[in-house]
This record gives sequence, C-alpha cells and structure tokens, in this order.
Amino acid sequence: MTMTPRAAGVTRRTILAAAGIFAAAPAFALRAPFFRRHSLPIGLQLYTLGNIAKSLDETLASVAAIGFKTVELAAYYGRTPAQLRQSLDRAGLRCTSSHVHLTPGQDYAKLAAEAHVIGFDRVIHPMFNFPPGMTPRPAAGETVMDAIGRIGQAMTPDQWMGQADLLNAAGRALKAEGLRVGYHNHNVEFAPGPDGRTGLDILLAATDPGLVTFELDAGWAAAAGIDPVSLLRRHPGRFELMHVKDIKASTTPNFALRQDPAEVGEGSMNWPAILTAAYATGVRRFFVEQEPPFVRDRLESVAISFKYLAGVAA
Repeated sequence: MTMTPRAAGVTRRTILAAAGIFAAAPAFALRAPFFRRHSLPIGLQLYTLGNIAKSLDETLASVAAIGFKTVELAAYYGRTPAQLRQSLDRAGLRCTSSHVHLTPGQDYAKLAAEAHVIGFDRVIHPMFNFPPGMTPRPAAGETVMDAIGRIGQAMTPDQWMGQADLLNAAGRALKAEGLRVGYHNHNVEFAPGPDGRTGLDILLAATDPGLVTFELDAGWAAAAGIDPVSLLRRHPGRFELMHVKDIKASTTPNFALRQDPAEVGEGSMNWPAILTAAYATGVRRFFVEQEPPFVRDRLESVAISFKYLAGVAA
C-alpha cells in the first residue's frame, strides 16, 4: 500500500516524537531490571522475619516462593548446622553469609566447620563489641537501642582500633579456611569522634582489605544522614555486600539506632542510583532487610520489597 504524504508526515512526526521521549528518559529506564541484567540473586537477611525457630521450614518455603534465592543468617534458630542445611536445601535456598558476633579467643576452627556445613563463606560481624565496663543497660527513659547508641558514640579512637584489630585477627584465621570476614554498620559508626574521624573511618583505614570486607547497611547509613552513593564511591572495593533497607523521609538523621522503616521502594531512598554505585564499586551480594515496627505481616513486607527489586532498572 502506498502511504499518502499526510500519513507519511504523521508517521515521521510520531517517530521523531518517540525518539525525543527516549532521548529524554533516564538511561536506567531503558535497561533491563538490575538483578536480571547482572545475573544476581535477590537475597533476604532472615533477621527481618523475627523469631522463626518454631516455623523454620514453613517460613523458608514461603521465602523461596516469593522468589528469593539466597539468605543471610542472624541465628541458627536452635538447629545444628546440619539440620539448618537440611532446612535450607528443602526450601531450595542457599545461605551465603551469616552474622556472627566475633570475640577475642573465639574457636575459629569450630566456626569454620559450621560454615562449611551450612554453606556460607562470609562471616559478618554484625555490630561493634562493647568496651570493657560498658554494657547496654538502659538509663532512665532509654531503650536498649538508645543505650547501644550511647555506648557507640562514646567509644574512643583507640577502642575502634581495637575493633579493627579483632577483625584483622579473625580475618587472618578464617582466610585459611576459605572464609572472609566482614563488618556490618548501623548508624552509630558515622558519629564523629574527638579527632573528627568516625568509627567507620577508622575501621576502613585500619583493616586489611585482603582480610576484611564490609557489608553496607544502606538504610542505617541514610538514617545517619549519609549518602550511600557517595560512601561507596569514596571506598571502591571495600564493600562486597549490602543490606537493601529503605527508610521513610520522616527519619531524622541520628547516631542513636533510630529510623522510620519502609519496604524497599516505598521509602525515600534512590535505589537506581544506589544499586548502580554499589555494583560499580564491587558489591555483589544484596540482602533485603527491614527493621521493626512493621505495619504489615513480615512476609508480606519482604514480598513487596522483592517485587520492587525484581523490576527496578539501574
């Protein structure tokens, strides 16, 4: 069929208009979803689901049904490593990292044996050790979280250096077992110390990159008023894992373990920018995590986060 001049003109205008729309669109809008494009699984930090000891198998099956492929542990839920591995296998899930509170004189051989049975190769120290004589005992009007935040903000540079020494020692011992040690931040680590450095500044500078990696909790960083994108770009290669955690715009920047949580994609954080920067600087393991309080059932909340991340372009 021969196209009339008018029809041809309309077609040309349509094509040009469409081209203009695409030219003006953000680059990430034209890409495939981030996790599919990079062939990365979307993981879940099981802490998000609370105490699941009594319903472990059912809960893991629900996690897998949502679409998660990997999980990160925060506890063994009263199971032996072999029992935990069996539960994970039944659900078709892999545990690739675990939060383990590291202490001086720890039996690293036992920890390594447990890791090999369960299947994880990243041992993540979830929070700084309390200095001698400092316990998270709430003062009048405080919560336990307030007390932990108070202790963290009172720590000296030497005490943060002691934490770095512990991480290096654990990293050295566990590297021989094929494991890598990491450190997970809250917002306390971003509080400026007496010399202007933060706890995280000291940990990043004083740990050996060959022995110690970091897991960026993006939500806690944002709760401290820190831009995760800028942080990642300042320290390329140091963060290999990330907690994908969103917060509401109502969160007031603080160093006291406070935030207003939200499902991923329903808060105030720019995930296309954060995920792009994370991948560019070396993050390859991503775990959804959400803090209480929850306004929905916890599994419903993580399903919302998963659906957003499965479709987000970055």
